[in-house]
Amino acid sequence: MKLFGSSLLGKAIKAAGIGAALMLSVSAGHAQSGPFAGFDGAWSGNGTVTLSDGAIERIRCKADYKVNGTGLGLKQNLHCASDSYKFDLSSDVTSYGDRIAGNWSEASRNIFGNLQGTAGGGQIEVFVEASGFAANLNLKTTGNKQSVQIDSKGEIRGVKITMTKT
Repeated sequence: MKLFGSSLLGKAIKAAGIGAALMLSVSAGHAQSGPFAGFDGAWSGNGTVTLSDGAIERIRCKADYKVNGTGLGLKQNLHCASDSYKFDLSSDVTSYGDRIAGNWSEASRNIFGNLQGTAGGGQIEVFVEASGFAANLNLKTTGNKQSVQIDSKGEIRGVKITMTKT
């Protein structure tokens, strides 16, 4: 596996932004209240990444989420890898009614950005951005399963991932 090769650095940076978007899922309500109810804990899954040249790679992800006591804040660590790159992300998100806003970072590349959007009824629509990168995220949650679709106009054109709470 090549890690951060010069031709893959751009893909890895954009993938980091896409990965940050993954932290915005909402699970079916459990003991906590708020938009992140039931989200606390470990999640894992896989899917595909489609690159601008049409290549499709499988991606594997593991996430650890911590919901604060009010249920309105979420801290996340996400680790993802495909055959050609990997990244480690941290995110901190807060809910303001049906609005979501937060920050993310990928420490090894010193990349950071923000996210904002809406959440409700088991669906989230979010805009994710950083310097030179932007993506739209549509997420649907049913029980302990999450489906994530991310669309971008950069080198990473799309991501489809299914995650399950472990």
